[in-house]
Amino acid sequence: MNKKYHFWITGCQMNYADARRVATELEKLGYAATPRVEDADVIVLETCTVRQQSEDKAYGKLHNLRPLKEKHPEKTIAVMGCVVGVRGNEQLEARFPFVDVFMEPATDGLPLVNHLKQDEGLALDRETTDHRHALMDGEVILPADQRGALVSAPVSIVYGCSHACTFCIIPQKRGKERSRPVGEIAAEVRSLVAQGVKEVVLLGQIVDRYGYDVPDGPDLADLLTVINDVDGLQRIRFLTSHPNYMTDKILYAVRDLPKVMPQIEVPIQAGNDEVLANMKREYTRDQYRDLVYKIRDIIPDAAVHCDIIVGFPGETDAQFMDTYDILAELKLDKVHLARYSPRPGTVSARRLADDVPDEEKRRRFHLLEELHKQVSQDINRRYLGQTVSVLVEDLHKGRWRGRNPQNKLVFFNDARDLKGEVANVRIKHTGPWSLSGTAVDHHTPAPNAAPIDSIPLTLVA
Repeated sequence: MNKKYHFWITGCQMNYADARRVATELEKLGYAATPRVEDADVIVLETCTVRQQSEDKAYGKLHNLRPLKEKHPEKTIAVMGCVVGVRGNEQLEARFPFVDVFMEPATDGLPLVNHLKQDEGLALDRETTDHRHALMDGEVILPADQRGALVSAPVSIVYGCSHACTFCIIPQKRGKERSRPVGEIAAEVRSLVAQGVKEVVLLGQIVDRYGYDVPDGPDLADLLTVINDVDGLQRIRFLTSHPNYMTDKILYAVRDLPKVMPQIEVPIQAGNDEVLANMKREYTRDQYRDLVYKIRDIIPDAAVHCDIIVGFPGETDAQFMDTYDILAELKLDKVHLARYSPRPGTVSARRLADDVPDEEKRRRFHLLEELHKQVSQDINRRYLGQTVSVLVEDLHKGRWRGRNPQNKLVFFNDARDLKGEVANVRIKHTGPWSLSGTAVDHHTPAPNAAPIDSIPLTLVA
């Protein structure tokens, strides 16, 4: 009987990409995925620490697993991701002695593989060994239930971060910036496409710094050009960018490469120069404004997404209104909002007082939320009567669901089986968060393709 593995994953898309690499190693060893933790021989927790709540959730899950491990000591429990970090895990080992393996973020899974081979006496049969040796660096094996069923998949292209914004814990947890080789990334993309994937999302903490750590190496635009040539791939996206590194070369690549979607995710975080300086963002409000106008000049149909933190230490009401005003002016397609909370270990938590009351943070949050809703409603209304190209993900409550090139969610009715295809949809209704209509025709069939999710075993929001 095949042994089984189970993933519990929380956090960003990069965690899903990391987990897929570890799942690949388990698949090579003959393990199969299971959605039930009780049925698993190997249980892997992929963790997040971007907020204290996320870290506490991981610790809670570990405590819940303890009775299962005590009842079945033969099961292997592994923890990976930002809770482990890159600076050792002695405290975690002392706190959770029943965990068998701790793995850093961006792991290749070999610590777990070695544990299984050594402690369980796992032997590779000839077929598995030959298959393992046949794989190139970067290639992946999707779980059996995902092969031919995964429409969109995240692919990490640069690990870690060397920028160190004052509010962010990621550099301490994921280490310094390291770009993956182009050939390794291309091999992973080709292997995903061979297993039915139609869209890849290239990931980095600062994705537009790809290649900056390699003297005279390729940059993000060069990588996009290579990935654009992968046969069978239909769409490419990338996130998250930093305003300082969004070059004209990257923007022209987005404009000129047919598979790269016109969606630019480039956070502003705040619209006041003093707050931006306290965040160590290293650009000004006017520089961000100029960048957005440049994006729209070079890529007229681009959707621009951003992140905002309200209630950063020292932020006055007047400074917050600078943020409100620039968002009202720029009318960005999507705004990810967050209320500031001090993250232990960050510069802002050590040096800046969290002096904006929670009630005030919530008031500012809701003001921006209402503004964003109205802006999104106005932007989406422009699609009324237009026909848009939609990569179909799945059937949701009797309607097909997918996304247009600008990454807007589209629902539509059609009697045909369009899962995994690109459909042309005439928009008949619009709202602030989605569009809906009817398919008028379709093209580029992709049999057996289905919803986005990498390693979708247990998703924790």
